Amino acid sequence: QVQLVESGGGLVQPGGSLRLSCTASGTVFGITSMGWYRQAPGKQRELVARIYSSGNTNYADPVKGRFTISRDNAKNTVYLQMNSLKPEDTADYYCNTPWGSYPWGRGTQVTVSS
Repeated sequence: QVQLVESGGGLVQPGGSLRLSCTASGTVFGITSMGWYRQAPGKQRELVARIYSSGNTNYADPVKGRFTISRDNAKNTVYLQMNSLKPEDTADYYCNTPWGSYPWGRGTQVTVSS
């Protein structure tokens, strides 16, 4: 059974930074494309960043140039470095494959507010 555990969220002021982590267990992580999603209150979950097994990445337009996804296959962990945070980035953040293949973790809450 695959387990995904997200961490690193918190309260940050606009313009600040956070680094999220997601550790996976029960899967061959190195060959799996992974993504970071977010779900704001009252909105659908959206994929904001993805990283392929090759290391190639792509991003949703609202976060392009501000967020960076990376992975450490030895640690079965994927990261999301978030810079220049805006209030509209406030959401619960989750990781999963780009197809949502695994059971969802509990997510980690990010609040951007002054």
